[in-house]
Amino acid sequence: MLLYTLCTGEEVHRYKKSIVVHFTGRRRVLSTAPHNGGLREDLTAVFNHDATVGAGMAVTLKAPTYAEHMVILSRELGLSPEASAGLTTAAHMENASIKTETWGKLTVTAIVTGGVEVNGGRVGDPASWDELSGKPVEAEKPGTINCMVFINVNLTPGALTRALITCTEAKTAALQELAAPSKYSRGLATGSGTDGTILSANMDSPILLTDAGKHHKLGELIGHSVKAAVKEALFLQSGLCAVSQHSILRRVSRFGITEDSLWEKARGTGPGGLRRARFAVLTEKLAVLEMPLTYTALYAHLLDELTWDLISPVEALRAGAELLQLMEMPDAMLQSRTLPVETGPCVDTMIAALEAGLVFLLCREEETRPQEEENPVPDLY
Repeated sequence: MLLYTLCTGEEVHRYKKSIVVHFTGRRRVLSTAPHNGGLREDLTAVFNHDATVGAGMAVTLKAPTYAEHMVILSRELGLSPEASAGLTTAAHMENASIKTETWGKLTVTAIVTGGVEVNGGRVGDPASWDELSGKPVEAEKPGTINCMVFINVNLTPGALTRALITCTEAKTAALQELAAPSKYSRGLATGSGTDGTILSANMDSPILLTDAGKHHKLGELIGHSVKAAVKEALFLQSGLCAVSQHSILRRVSRFGITEDSLWEKARGTGPGGLRRARFAVLTEKLAVLEMPLTYTALYAHLLDELTWDLISPVEALRAGAELLQLMEMPDAMLQSRTLPVETGPCVDTMIAALEAGLVFLLCREEETRPQEEENPVPDLY
């Protein structure tokens, strides 16, 4: 299927669970591809491949190494293994986003697939693989943001490398603006553990640019196209967007606060004992209430500021208590004179106080609900 035609004439096709671009001329390519990766000037095609086999089925390599696996994929796609480079992902190619930005004679097109609901991570999070020993530290989770970026003018090798930095910053900015959580720590995600990028510059263009940073128009175009494409791809793949993030539970899940954790603390409370089904209804209702959500988002950022050592534990505890009061939650836990003064224990205390406050609101809602008759007589007339 023909998906798009770049301004340089390349056709973007989707077939065999892949998006493939055949070059119409000489291209300078910089990529993280496991085969033919790095800086190349001899490639004739690039691709992005959906490696999923089926629901619940593990992805297996077609060769002993990842690079050899990509060689086999290239052949299956009708490409020359010696002159092509590709990426793989668990995202579906039907959910790819294509965004183009133009200014004057400059055009940038970003083609992105992505998913971070399972494998989103923050740079510096605990790793899953030790390449020196060749042993896994923990099981690697599926989920990848792959970006292919096509630039219609020529770039020096240094400028193309700078474009890679700009592209990566744009991806991270998109995740930040979505408040996407890391699945490995309490931080916000900056990407996934398996993200890949392919950048292509047109060596046949008479225009040669020497920079693609944020101060340069090319950098702006890369930033806009990649950020927009990442956001749309994440929405198409998993529904991640501003609307889905408009939820208390989505904002605090990275701190270990979930519907299940709240239920464990709330079960057995309320008139006659709060039932799980009723608790789910209350939680869903509370999660999207405007002011509790707003104050919870501020509380979450307060925890980030504390973790980053931008504010002190005393300042965080004081502000946290005020936010709990605004949400009509009990704040006694943050008013004790024996509170921790070190960052780590202080973060734990504040998380526990927020979780207790959410349970309080849920149980209060149940207690104030008009109680129905235990065995109401049906109205037959």
